[in-house]
Amino acid sequence: MTTSPKHYDIIFAGNYTKDTIITPDGTCYADGGGMNYAANAGARLGIKAAVVTRLAREDAHVVGAIRSRGIDCYPFYSQASTLMTLEYKTHDVDKRNLYVKAIGGTIRAEHLDGLEAKAITVSPSIRGEVEPEFFEAMRKRDGVILAADVQGFVRVLRGETLVYEPWEDMGRVLRNLDILKSDAVEAQFLTGETNIEKAAKFYAALGVKEIVLTHSEGVLIHAEGKFHHYKFHSRSQSGRSGRGDTCLGSYASMRLSLLPADAGKWAAAVTSLKVETAGPFDRPLAEVEAFIRLHYNHGSS
Repeated sequence: MTTSPKHYDIIFAGNYTKDTIITPDGTCYADGGGMNYAANAGARLGIKAAVVTRLAREDAHVVGAIRSRGIDCYPFYSQASTLMTLEYKTHDVDKRNLYVKAIGGTIRAEHLDGLEAKAITVSPSIRGEVEPEFFEAMRKRDGVILAADVQGFVRVLRGETLVYEPWEDMGRVLRNLDILKSDAVEAQFLTGETNIEKAAKFYAALGVKEIVLTHSEGVLIHAEGKFHHYKFHSRSQSGRSGRGDTCLGSYASMRLSLLPADAGKWAAAVTSLKVETAGPFDRPLAEVEAFIRLHYNHGSS
């Protein structure tokens, strides 16, 4: 007897990370992972979300925490969770050092068997966590929107240090994507461009349809040949970890019903509010709507 597939608006895939976050203000510990931040943003915006992740059984409390927020979670247990240290020596959120003592394994296409969604958003932390074959398999799904964060492909583990290395499979992956998330540092490394609009065009030339490119001041949306710039309006940077993941999760969620320029407003607003507090985004929808009216009613800059 076959089981009917479960349907979602978005499936967020990526490994859980047990994070140690070091900033000029001190050290804290967090249950991280791009899928965690992205899915929480989406759920707060009203979508039906699911998470597919890998982690150690000793960290199973994370599964319960995700489910307690109304997000279905499908864990695949590994010998270890990904153990990551994020060191920010200054208040510049684009500059940090990353160290990893253990990794949670690879997420494969079969881990999504029995799950269907309008979109699949992939937020890996390290190269090898999701392979190019995953996107080729997902591309065969009828009508699905595919989104991914470039951080999990440009970062390579050497010893216990994460370093940037050229991404030979970039074209192979990008031609299968609808939405790509990158930050300015990753974009400069991969494209050689310091100008973010030129970097976005470089990505687009490889086949990806829409680019969400964050930088220290805000986010650029490049879609349908147009550029939309939105500034962040955060009162503090206390919750800087998970910024990009939140931006991608909120953009992909709103993109299901809105045009790129409007989805960009929501992504900028949610991200601005998220970085004020550590942990996944948890502000009420009405607060986001008020924030958009205050800061983004003029459209993009």
